[in-house]
Amino acid sequence: MSFSVGFTSRWADFDPNNHMRHSAYTDYAAEARVRMFNEYGLNLTEFNKLHIGPILFREETIFRREIRLSEDISVEVFLKGISENGERFKFSHKIFKTEGSLAAEVEIYGAWLDLKTRKLTRPPKIVLEALKDIERTKDFENIPLKKS
Repeated sequence: MSFSVGFTSRWADFDPNNHMRHSAYTDYAAEARVRMFNEYGLNLTEFNKLHIGPILFREETIFRREIRLSEDISVEVFLKGISENGERFKFSHKIFKTEGSLAAEVEIYGAWLDLKTRKLTRPPKIVLEALKDIERTKDFENIPLKKS
């Protein structure tokens, strides 16, 4: 099964129309990813010790159903793609309303950054092991890298 986490919505997540503001969806997707990696022992402190961190090239949200003030949500995280050596990744997030309907889908495409050299890098083994364990989407893809 995918990694899933529930969230209690916050007043600050909503706009004057009483529905969740668009950027809150991506905030919850990011928080779900952080919590997922934390389950593998990869919290911010550990990433800093490894001198790597994720960066995003692209982030896309498709809105399906409105989330209104006082509704809570759950976010499921899936691995959508990875390059051969794990340098690049794609994640898919499905955000559900309390009653189970799909409210939004957030997809990201990113890579690992060496925090010392500030260049893209291959992640260490502990990260690769976590990535192997994450449930994959039905349309999972191997991400090809451009040859220099």
